[in-house]
Amino acid sequence: MPQMTVLEILNRTKVFFEKKGVPDARLDAEYIISHGLGMKSRMDIYLNFEKPLTAAELDTLRPLVARRANREPLQHIIGDTSFRGFIIKCDMRALVPRPETEALVDMAKDALKGNENPFIVEVGTGTGAISIACAKEIAGAKVLATDISEEALSLARENADANELGANAEGSNLAFAQGDLLDAVSTDTKIDCLIANLPYIPDSEKGKLQPEVDKFDPELALYGGPDGLTLVRKLLQQTEGKLSMGAPIFLEIGSEQAEVLKDEATNYPWLEFTGIHKDYCGNIRFVSYKNK
Repeated sequence: MPQMTVLEILNRTKVFFEKKGVPDARLDAEYIISHGLGMKSRMDIYLNFEKPLTAAELDTLRPLVARRANREPLQHIIGDTSFRGFIIKCDMRALVPRPETEALVDMAKDALKGNENPFIVEVGTGTGAISIACAKEIAGAKVLATDISEEALSLARENADANELGANAEGSNLAFAQGDLLDAVSTDTKIDCLIANLPYIPDSEKGKLQPEVDKFDPELALYGGPDGLTLVRKLLQQTEGKLSMGAPIFLEIGSEQAEVLKDEATNYPWLEFTGIHKDYCGNIRFVSYKNK
């Protein structure tokens, strides 16, 4: 019996994923096969279409394919993802960071130009991706990443270590703290920039999300109360007296929530609502404030 080639297994995997409702079936098949076969990138598949696969290689691929067919996130199976070029380990302890979220780092960089030693706080750090990028990219910054979940913080610390920002790394400018929103910030130092990508999905959406989210993401990181904004409002309320003059706040939210937050801005008289912002795909995804 002739051995199955890389192209044949790719095509079979694509069809199998399509039957299971996997989004981007062909692309995910490429990623999983290239990962399972130890290739440097999925593009290597195209250089090895006619390569026959051994029984051992097929045995390696089968459980990986089965996991994705069960709608486990691709990033969990591969083990990591790229966020602004930094490799971020991913598993069930925190949400997988999305490319769209990278814009928060650009917003912070632009706002902090001219501030030589900004103190940046990220609330709800999850994998630590945003804080790691800020610590790496914003010169002179001191970054504090907080989360209420000790499991998420353990993952974030692993990612900090992997990106040479761990507690034992020389000159590390990234620290972590556990607590509920700004209650985790014990220092009296005024915050120069506050960033948060908090849970903002309404509770009514439980059980209605994609299986990748519903089955494999921590519920604590997803849902934000009846309209999704409970934690966002609580965070904004906590900012009084904790920000330096003119300090910006950047929040990721659901597209339909931006106007609600704009209308509610008068609830925080020490803050000025400064804008509704779109992500790289042109979708409303962020709002911003600054301390008066």
